Amino acid sequence: MEKFLYLSLAPEALIASNLPPEQFGAYYATGDYHRSFDQAIFFEINPDFKSDYFPMGKFDELCVPHSDGTPHKSVYLSVYRVLEHVPISAFRNLYLTTADGRTLELKKADFVPDSDKLFLYQDLAPARPRVASVLNPKEYASRLTSPERLVNMAKIAFCDLNLGGLEKDPENGDAQNLPYKNIPHLRDCIREISLKSGKNNKVVVRNMVGELLFRTVKRGFYVGAGDEFIYYPMPSREELDDKYYTWWRSALTTFGA
Repeated sequence: MEKFLYLSLAPEALIASNLPPEQFGAYYATGDYHRSFDQAIFFEINPDFKSDYFPMGKFDELCVPHSDGTPHKSVYLSVYRVLEHVPISAFRNLYLTTADGRTLELKKADFVPDSDKLFLYQDLAPARPRVASVLNPKEYASRLTSPERLVNMAKIAFCDLNLGGLEKDPENGDAQNLPYKNIPHLRDCIREISLKSGKNNKVVVRNMVGELLFRTVKRGFYVGAGDEFIYYPMPSREELDDKYYTWWRSALTTFGA
């Protein structure tokens, strides 16, 4: 039976499984008896990558079918500092699973900066603040993982969020369709970074509590470590309404923070 390796972001964990991605996502979100109701965000990882940090020798030993032939659904290999110890080269596709077990696959693409000047990022690992920034995603990842910074991280996974009318006009832009808490504070943060020379980032929320609203993701998801960078674009709204309608309908019912 085939073996798979996954890096979960919520919670951060390295998990071996006999289940392929879509089946694993459904199991991870809803459980054996379909009574759980938790969102899942995870990467498929090349199981052949070498590591002195993880007990990779246990991968083949423990990730085997049960005695009755049913697949082993999850074998946790690590739940601590996982993201930083998985090399960028080992990352495969990204999967977004809604709370009722619908999974969307995102593939890597080349990142090309657009003309946007203001951004709202939701960090997903290793910490989960929400940050307003004037740096594009690649610049943001490079800055936060730079060893020259007093406070830095080895690697970061995050996504960018829609700002609606605040992107062009933080002061008076329309925010009626933005589902974020404390919009006045968000306006203040965006205004501050757009006016203060040299201030690139401003924390809006210190720690996201609850699930990510997939419908708020703008361009996609990112993983960065210094000069290494991966971009996973979200499908367009037209594709979500058509090709991925079942997943999208489920995502629209998710409540978050």
